[in-house]
Amino acid sequence: MHKAERAIIMAAGMGMRLRPATNDIPKPMVKVNGVRMIESIIRGLYANGIHEIYVVTGYKAEAYDLIKPLYPDVRFVHNPYYETRNNISTMYIVREHLHNCICIDGDNLINNPEILKPEFEYSGYAGIEISHETAEWLMVTDKNRFVQYTTKGGNTGWQLFGVCHVSEEDGKRISRYLEEEYIRNRNYGIWWDEIALFLYRDQFRFQVHPIHWGDIQEIDCFSELCELDPGYLKEMAE
Repeated sequence: MHKAERAIIMAAGMGMRLRPATNDIPKPMVKVNGVRMIESIIRGLYANGIHEIYVVTGYKAEAYDLIKPLYPDVRFVHNPYYETRNNISTMYIVREHLHNCICIDGDNLINNPEILKPEFEYSGYAGIEISHETAEWLMVTDKNRFVQYTTKGGNTGWQLFGVCHVSEEDGKRISRYLEEEYIRNRNYGIWWDEIALFLYRDQFRFQVHPIHWGDIQEIDCFSELCELDPGYLKEMAE
């Protein structure tokens, strides 16, 4: 068994599809029924004994000043390339912390802290087995191990969610490949996840960490936000 000792929260994106809620604040700072998405993550990590937390900011980074006094042990790191490069730049900045780590997309609402428990057997992503059409990243598995990957969705397999546990060995290996792709190849347009899932997949043994619907919520657009929190519709009407 491996045990996560730290966490990286990816919070640099611009959240364009969530506008107008993100006109003045980054997406992870958006409240859903009174709870900021990033605070649901931090509190979930705290509940599991993880206090070494790195938040990589970008768009409207100054907005995080509001919560910094509440979480003095959380370290905020700025990504100056958030507008022009994909999230490989975000992970590259904190790559030395990637081992024995949980990597979390900052725009997730964590409803069940159990999915952030530190103990895990293999590196891998939180996922839910589906049998309906989805446009999300989809993984087909053999005994929970990823054997086929697609970013174009489908209707059979495991839907990927933005919570990834990474072992010490895999984290160090990803860090080396991050340097290869980011510095030598200047491959600025990829997602950091593509290192293990696509570009160097034969070097990794990632598996699914099964979760349930409702454990985590990914809010992709403003209409989805309004469905979860009708208060935004009321604000728009006023």
